[in-house]
Amino acid sequence: MTFRAPVRDIAFSLRHAAGFDRLAAAYPDADADTVQAVLEAAGDLAGEVLAPLNRSGDLVGAKLENGVVRAAPGFGEAYAQFARGGWNSLAADPAHGGQGLPKCLEVGVFEMFHAANMALSLCPMLTLGAIEALAHHGSDRQKVLYLPRLVSGEWTGTMNLTEPQSGSDLSTITTMATPDGAGGWTITGQKIYITWGDHDVADNIVHLILARTPDAPAGVKGISLFLAPKIRVDDTGALGEANALRVGGLEHKLGIHGSPTCVMLFEGAKAELVGQQGSGLAHMFTMMNAARLQVGAQGVAIAERAYQQALAFALERRQGRSAWTGQASAPLFDHPDVRRTLTLMKARIEAARGICLSTAVAADLATHGASEDERLAAKLREELLTPIAKAWSTDIGVEVASQGVQIHGGMGFIEETGAAQHYRDARIAPIYEGTNGIQAIDLVGRKLGLGEGQAIGDLMDDIRDTLDALKAGDPALALVSSRLETALNAVSAATAWMIERRLRALPDALSGATAYLKMLGDVVGGWMLAKGALGAAGEADAAWAESKRALARVYAEAVLAQVPGQAAGVMLGAADFAAMTAEVMGA
Repeated sequence: MTFRAPVRDIAFSLRHAAGFDRLAAAYPDADADTVQAVLEAAGDLAGEVLAPLNRSGDLVGAKLENGVVRAAPGFGEAYAQFARGGWNSLAADPAHGGQGLPKCLEVGVFEMFHAANMALSLCPMLTLGAIEALAHHGSDRQKVLYLPRLVSGEWTGTMNLTEPQSGSDLSTITTMATPDGAGGWTITGQKIYITWGDHDVADNIVHLILARTPDAPAGVKGISLFLAPKIRVDDTGALGEANALRVGGLEHKLGIHGSPTCVMLFEGAKAELVGQQGSGLAHMFTMMNAARLQVGAQGVAIAERAYQQALAFALERRQGRSAWTGQASAPLFDHPDVRRTLTLMKARIEAARGICLSTAVAADLATHGASEDERLAAKLREELLTPIAKAWSTDIGVEVASQGVQIHGGMGFIEETGAAQHYRDARIAPIYEGTNGIQAIDLVGRKLGLGEGQAIGDLMDDIRDTLDALKAGDPALALVSSRLETALNAVSAATAWMIERRLRALPDALSGATAYLKMLGDVVGGWMLAKGALGAAGEADAAWAESKRALARVYAEAVLAQVPGQAAGVMLGAADFAAMTAEVMGA
């Protein structure tokens, strides 16, 4: 089916849910006309170039031939158009060839790219993370030599963390970095699940690798970050001989077949240290956190793509009699249950989009806020929202893609329609860049304590400010106000319980962490829709404005109304889980 880039929805969410206008002083060049022009141009690339390759990329996939990974047909040409358009450079520092635009605009643009072709867009997404890591931790030489070529898209970047024996627990990695006697290092070891670890769409690949150094202490304190290019370069950036690294194989995956997920073998590869020795994990988390927000946007993106296809099918497919008009052989869209499902799909997408874009606005303000207090508060907000943006949004991606299959009925279970691909592609997002369970542990174990509780407290205060505006505004939003207030009170009580338990009875807190993240995400999502409903009052298009209010009301009744009931599951405690030993579980 044809993909329509949701330019209007993204622009609306940026302004009304995410608070883009707060960036006016920091980014004077990012005025409304510029933002609109950037989004429309990105939408054109997404719809006309990337989207048509999505299905063929899934069917053909990447291939390993004679030790070289060949991208799916058409991917190389599409990536070249992406690079020529300067899309890697949107939010990068002008000192390295970037355009210096807000991070939130970059996230909005990449949502469209991910929706159009998630497998292909993973390549520049990882490059964005490499740019972040080198910009923050690279040496002056590394910034001069590598950053301009990554920013331009001439070269791409990867993130090498996982090993066969070391999944999420990176303290057990064994890849070794050894001094080469000439001021550099050599890397030996194996990494797995390396997204776009090898390909033929760019001239070089810059691998960022976690490795141990000789005599380093055990655990994470013994890990350092290294850079090893696929093709070695001299001090002018000219390409030389191949480095001592290669692809050991391609993973055979459930989805994202067009994205080559590689086993990478480093066999004495020449490398250089990035940042401080022993601080590799902290340095890599600069890249990881950028990737986590982008993965959250992927969840929004794949949900949007699945929704659009389900909507088109529901309008075309005729079956049964309409409950509204009595028409025989009516479109599926005219069945109230199908219309309800589609409406909730759209509401959840817009809620998740608002969360991701709000996280990105906070990241922009954390760097460019007018005062130290504003920058500190924004940084706390960014850190608090990141696990929610990643986990809640990717869970929404899977849920909406599954509902898309359901709306197609039996045709959704048939590969030819393409609905199944969206579900298969969506399923990886809750797993990579830190599984959603890890995001929940991070939220409960660390983020609730940020600023001695200031981060979560400020969030609750901001939601209450929106509640005040709802109560003083449109009577048509009274239901939204009531449901949001009740849900906020419930999540506040659960938050207090979590804060108390994480200090006194950690297993209790951790056993409810995933349920708590969902609960908080549901409330923050409702807050995003409420802000959108309030902002819609200024829209000239009456039908468009009413649709935003309707989405907020539907979400309030179908999602926020359930939040108080979630509290019991959050505060269940761990005693019964402790009683479920492996033996009684049937092992």
